[in-house]
Amino acid sequence: MSGVRPGTRHYAVFCSSCGTRYEDDGLLLDCPRRHEPAFLRTEYDRTGTVVGPGTGLFRYAPLLPVARTFPDVPGPVVRPAERLGRRLGLNRLWMAFNGYWPEREAYLPTCTFKDLEAYTVLGRMPAEPPVLVIPSAGNTAAAFAWAATRHQVPCLLVVPAPALERMRFPGPLDPCVRIVVLEGTATYSDAIACADLLAALPGHHAEGGSRNVGRRDGLGTVMLAAADALGRLPDTYVQAVGSGTGAIGAHEAARRLHADGEPLPRLLICQNAPFAPLYEAWRGAAAAPADREHEPLARELTNRRPPFTVRGGVRDVLIESRGDVLRTDNVAALDAMALFEEVEGIDIEPGAGVALAALAEAARSGQVGRDELVLLNITGGGRARQGHDLALIPAEPWLRVPWPGIEDGPRAVADLVARQSTGLATATEAAR
Repeated sequence: MSGVRPGTRHYAVFCSSCGTRYEDDGLLLDCPRRHEPAFLRTEYDRTGTVVGPGTGLFRYAPLLPVARTFPDVPGPVVRPAERLGRRLGLNRLWMAFNGYWPEREAYLPTCTFKDLEAYTVLGRMPAEPPVLVIPSAGNTAAAFAWAATRHQVPCLLVVPAPALERMRFPGPLDPCVRIVVLEGTATYSDAIACADLLAALPGHHAEGGSRNVGRRDGLGTVMLAAADALGRLPDTYVQAVGSGTGAIGAHEAARRLHADGEPLPRLLICQNAPFAPLYEAWRGAAAAPADREHEPLARELTNRRPPFTVRGGVRDVLIESRGDVLRTDNVAALDAMALFEEVEGIDIEPGAGVALAALAEAARSGQVGRDELVLLNITGGGRARQGHDLALIPAEPWLRVPWPGIEDGPRAVADLVARQSTGLATATEAAR
């Protein structure tokens, strides 16, 4: 761990509703004043396209809310996608590839852009951090687990059982990283409900998801990298979303970079039918039943509580960018994943397949013009390739909990974790 001295930060945070400015302590998630729900935002000492020396994520440290940086953390890889563009009928398609693809110098350790947010959030935290509580459908948990292992930051991760498929690492996890697995029918939304209660345990703190400026600005480095590669902002930005945090982060980064009079990139955010809460909220349609949350191919996109109406949230960035919400089904997403591998020679994640499928339909319908400068965020890829190249070790859960159902589940899980944590602390103290 290296970087600036504790307590010296090159940015402030301010409330997007009341405008109150705060000196960041690395953990602040909300404005304490009474008003509508509103995101905090960052304001940096310097603006514009500002990069530091070297390569990787922390090349963008001047526009990241961090008090320290970490060595050798890769960043996004932005490159033209001419062959894929020809297949879609787009003349100016670029991709931001976030994953493992050695031939393109892409080496994100857990194969998704969640690595970008994990290292930024950890770099924002104070020198003596609490246990960070993080719910996940899999990708976020993997990113935080490995980053926290490498840099000894205590984390409690709450995931539904299918998430373990994505949690394989180059080495064993450190004991400071504890994984609670919800077995049975539990979903990503159930993990979020459990984490809300676990964050209230003594010595624990909510990571905050979309409310964490570190998460949004870390994901926003995709737009910073694109501006570097393109020499300008794209006309249109396409990304699959669950909560919409990455798209909000990309929009906030674009706002810092764009010149007066230059239009902001149009956001086209994509969801996986039949469970598409943001698509339905944007169109004022009836919400899909909660039991359909199991059906999408891209489980990482299933968030029942996305920040749609919060000030500075999804609705606001869609309006400001003249954007839209698209959706596509599992069959189209699978076809898009196969197309990408055929054309580019690397596997991609289901979420990235959803984005590619939605973009293909938007191009066919004319919603995206042939000559628009389009940036497609491939939010994850190369997992199969990484598994072929490296010997990976499956994560060992700290606790497996049979899911008792949504009514009693979150409280039962919180009580069990509290008892186990107390026992662990007692045993540790006795060993000393």
